[in-house]
Amino acid sequence: MKILIATGNAGKAREFREMLGEEGIEWSSLLDQPSPPNVEETGTTFRENACLKAAAYARHYATWTLADDSGLAVDALDGRPGVTSARWAELHSAGRGDADNNALLLRQLADVPDGRRMARFVCVLALANSAGVIVLTAEDAVAGRIIDEPRGSNGFGYDPLFLLPELGKTTAELEPGQKHAISHRGKALRRLRELMRRVGLHRESPGS
Repeated sequence: MKILIATGNAGKAREFREMLGEEGIEWSSLLDQPSPPNVEETGTTFRENACLKAAAYARHYATWTLADDSGLAVDALDGRPGVTSARWAELHSAGRGDADNNALLLRQLADVPDGRRMARFVCVLALANSAGVIVLTAEDAVAGRIIDEPRGSNGFGYDPLFLLPELGKTTAELEPGQKHAISHRGKALRRLRELMRRVGLHRESPGS
């Protein structure tokens, strides 16, 4: 069975490849495709955006497609940046990319005490068949706290600021195996793979 991972984010693609060891499934990503189309994320929820991307890329490439939408929800910011996590700095005319997103978040939380810096990483996955029909979805999250300066170099996005209090480490300080075991994306993917096994999708023939 061939499944396209609908992401052009090198960090996400790497994590998916590290976590997806299912035998009988051939994985590729948008990084393997020449000039993939841009799918506008017009949804107001992670689920809506995941489904939009999975369906659009599945129809475009006529193949089974797995898409995720994920981001950071900070309690002190009323759940933002949320679905705009990747574009947070850009939306505030404060640059673009991970470093600028992190710098803006720290400025926004500068006067917020530690006890009010709770946050969650959220991930929703959507799997579409080659006709663009959403077949399965899965969602999970991990809770933590935003610290006041970056720590670690193993992650991407907001990982260097996201502290897991029970471990005393940010998600950027974890080894890949540790992170995948507890991360929002790792947990959501395990949910999805279990659903795939239940309905027999892992036994689909290659190219189906």
